[in-house]
Amino acid sequence: MAKTLVQEFSKGLWKEIPPFRLVLGLCPVLGVTTTMENGLGMGLATTFVLVCANILVSLLRDIIPQKVRIACFIIVIATFVIVVELLMQAYAYPLFLKLGVFIPLIVVNCIVLGRAEAFAYKNKVGLSAADGLGMGIGFTISLGALGALRESFGAGHLTVWGDLSFNFLSLFPSFEPFAFLVKAPGAFVCLGLMLCILNMLGKK
Repeated sequence: MAKTLVQEFSKGLWKEIPPFRLVLGLCPVLGVTTTMENGLGMGLATTFVLVCANILVSLLRDIIPQKVRIACFIIVIATFVIVVELLMQAYAYPLFLKLGVFIPLIVVNCIVLGRAEAFAYKNKVGLSAADGLGMGIGFTISLGALGALRESFGAGHLTVWGDLSFNFLSLFPSFEPFAFLVKAPGAFVCLGLMLCILNMLGKK
């Protein structure tokens, strides 16, 4: 049982890491990763919703009717998204303002709905929680890494969280940031490069 839990948790960290292996949830991946802080914040919010939704769907899987399961999943997910919104407004309001509409859009995130349909609805609570946590952490790492890449080379600085930041321009005055990386085209370029690198590593 413990081995199975570890397998379900670890698959989201590499084998099925959402943006790069399953190629899901690309809207927030491209939209919020202008900074590392935004990426980590969005990832953590999604992780919370993923874990809680997976657990509740798994608990209710024998009660939810087959014909209306998708509608039920959306209601469950929307409930936890509202919880995340309220928590962020209370404890991380500046970050909430930066993420904007992408927080409510977690409701229709393919990753969250997909895990509820493909896994939580068919498995027990422990496995569903491990699956959600692994997928969420993998998603958070992906968004954080992409945000760090875009911010470092596109703006010349790196905001890890809050006031914790690094200014590369003070260390390398001659460095000229690639401003397009923090814009929409830069998101596609960076995502494509990271997909290429991870696919090459996966083949090896």
